[in-house]
Amino acid sequence: MAGTNWAGNLAYHATALVAPATVAEAQAAVRAATKLRVVGSRHCFNDIADTDATHLSLEKRRGALSIDAAQRTVTVEGGTRYGDLAPALHAAGYALHNLASLPHISIAGAIATATHGSGVTLGNLATAVRAIEFIGAEGELSTLSRDKDGDTFAGAVVNLGALGVMTKLTLAVEPSFTVRQDLWLDLPLAELTANFDAIVAAGYSVSLFTDWRSDAINQVWIKSRADAFMPRADFFGATRATAKMHPLPGHDATAATEQLGVPGAWHDRLPHFRMDFTPSSGAELQAEYFVARERAADAIAILRRWGRALGPYLMVSEIRTIAADDLWLSPAYQRDVVAFHFTFRQEYGVRRALHEMEAQLAPLDPLPHWGKLFSLSPEKVRAGYARMDDFRGLAAKLDPGGKFRNAFVDKYILGK
Repeated sequence: MAGTNWAGNLAYHATALVAPATVAEAQAAVRAATKLRVVGSRHCFNDIADTDATHLSLEKRRGALSIDAAQRTVTVEGGTRYGDLAPALHAAGYALHNLASLPHISIAGAIATATHGSGVTLGNLATAVRAIEFIGAEGELSTLSRDKDGDTFAGAVVNLGALGVMTKLTLAVEPSFTVRQDLWLDLPLAELTANFDAIVAAGYSVSLFTDWRSDAINQVWIKSRADAFMPRADFFGATRATAKMHPLPGHDATAATEQLGVPGAWHDRLPHFRMDFTPSSGAELQAEYFVARERAADAIAILRRWGRALGPYLMVSEIRTIAADDLWLSPAYQRDVVAFHFTFRQEYGVRRALHEMEAQLAPLDPLPHWGKLFSLSPEKVRAGYARMDDFRGLAAKLDPGGKFRNAFVDKYILGK
């Protein structure tokens, strides 16, 4: 009844779909349900949002925003997407600290799964959250804030949808800024390994794209704040791009945000893709793993040795960095991390390839992105989070009957 996810690789099992137009209607839907999961923009590739009961969509609760200039925050409705918020926020003179590669995703879903952009000093998107309003298991409306609820708040932000229905989110903002995007091609892999810290710190946000089949990084996307841009004649042996590029070979670059050093508003450069185009390729599968940033060279060496095995399936791989945070279920909890992202063709062998890749990366204790494909055991996933037991306790307190749990939460959080 609830259809499929965005990529079409997953058919949901919901027996009902409700799309309330008001918070009161959403509260009534929660009260009426025995089991309920929120479905957002459907950009997750695994069953984290699935349910065999009721799906609730906040699609009708999009776009409204309230800016508090004194507190430097913006409050948005639970169904809002980054592509809805960013232009309006920029028009008012403000910006978010970062954006993911896709502006199409819902803010609540991105926060609940610790989705991120890139930048050595930039935390994932959930680090911008200052308060959450949510509907609890009995239909009651509650609020948690960083100022008032401290450690409990840090546990509730990246919540995997297990604590309730997020109806409003308050995010930190800053003055709007201008960004330029410069691309470099064929960065020698030896240079990346030897100069990793300098390369990933070369701009406000840096992404590296490769197919792991050669001794070079295919593309380096450097997104620089215009007020901090430093011109360079060379970049560690790479060649400056002279034409606009798409990260996926053979795809039309029109879908990508503006490049070649042309300055523009933060929300038109920090994502890789434009809101008015289908992002990435559409018919794809995605996986992503996080390792401690100090182990980046080790991970690169492993993937270079083994990466050819991904050849039949891999479209492109991306390397990004995320700064440490204090959010319990964030892969960057109390440590800087490097993320290795993989975009695959929708092929049968991808699952087996993931299992083999995870075995290769096992010495580095990789953690998977909560919303993407992985085959790591629940025990290994839980062991990667120092505050997992605390989150279980928080979930038991806020949702004692398990209304918001599903098979994914039971498996990876509760060990059932």
